[in-house]
Amino acid sequence: MSLNVIDLIKGQLGPALVSQAASQLGESESGVSKAISGLLPAVVGGLANNADKPGVLDAITGAASSGLLGNLLGGSSNNSLISTVLSAIFGDKVGGLVNAISSFSGVSNSSSNSLLNMVTGAALGSLGKYSADNNLGASGLTSLLNDQKGIVSSLLPAGLSLASLGLGNWGGHSAPNVETEKVRVSSYDQPKVEVNRGGNTHVNVDRNDDNGGGGSIWKWLLPLLLLGLAGWFLWKQCNKPADTTTTTTDSAAVVTDSAAVTAPVGDSAVVATTAKESTTVTLPGGKTLNAYKGGIEDQVVAFLNSDEYKNADEAALKNKWFNFDNLNFEFGTTKLTPESQVQLDNLKAILAAYPDAKVKIGAYTDKKGDDAGNKALSQKRADAVKAALGSAQVTGAEGYGEEFATVAETASDKEREADRKTSIRFTK
Repeated sequence: MSLNVIDLIKGQLGPALVSQAASQLGESESGVSKAISGLLPAVVGGLANNADKPGVLDAITGAASSGLLGNLLGGSSNNSLISTVLSAIFGDKVGGLVNAISSFSGVSNSSSNSLLNMVTGAALGSLGKYSADNNLGASGLTSLLNDQKGIVSSLLPAGLSLASLGLGNWGGHSAPNVETEKVRVSSYDQPKVEVNRGGNTHVNVDRNDDNGGGGSIWKWLLPLLLLGLAGWFLWKQCNKPADTTTTTTDSAAVVTDSAAVTAPVGDSAVVATTAKESTTVTLPGGKTLNAYKGGIEDQVVAFLNSDEYKNADEAALKNKWFNFDNLNFEFGTTKLTPESQVQLDNLKAILAAYPDAKVKIGAYTDKKGDDAGNKALSQKRADAVKAALGSAQVTGAEGYGEEFATVAETASDKEREADRKTSIRFTK
């Protein structure tokens, strides 16, 4: 099965980035998420329909080393790669696209434009990295993008269509009917199957008694086929396992407000799943922090207030690690991303509120790459976090590399995320 590029890019547009974008733009998280859900298939469709343009391919391959993925919020504004691609794929339709997304999602035109740049940056960065990781040449990248043409319109959320976005003439084809997409079984005296936006299916049979009975077979065969397909679909839905890890909004476009959180035990990770919701963490003295319920701030403050912490010795504390859930580095570097500062500031405030507490930093990598290189990189990242916190209460920092990684090196980048983490534990 061909790779779904939209799924590839979604990994860069998770709840942490949605939350940060909403805060920076002064919009609601639901509005930002809704805007992204419309922009993502539009941008991928634009790339797919212009995959033969050298400028588009050059921008994608150039994005692999541009650092775009490490700074999507700050680095996508006034970025020449993004501007060039948007001009190439949308031309004078950019304004109409921005207006349509603004009306659809409820965010301002200015925010819609910023999110368009951010989504385009995520698309270029993700495609560039995938192309580099899999040694795709220009022809391979063009083929990958061409494969997306058939699925883009189906991934637009309810209420949007290519025509409503002003993109109905992509690829030089006439705009499709917004209300109804018609699929002809045959051009000669065969039934027509109409599938409307609501998912209802109608079979129209052209009756022609002079056809020698050739078309009459379809009068009973096609309904039976459709009935069988409907039964199969219902069976699959009934037997589909419940998905407890993600919540989607607007027709499977962007994952919002849920995430997998890893909880290391004795320096090894046990994966747990929690739905993210905002909460207020109150510190001694009355200061409050905005955080996620069950996130590192919530967990750490609860632990510091507990008898478990007060009565624990060093041996007990050694196995109690807390993972950062909004701290990231630019790919392959020790440079912290701008959005990481929020959680670093929160942890600084917690340490200041509990002056007797002492912590150790631990950094981990996945299995991909050289063992020694991973060890060295993780040590530098642990040191970088310690330096960023700048507190005498941080008594140590250690990089464990891939020592405790559990996901195979051959797994997807998204799957290997569970092993790439930075954690803290308390010491006596």
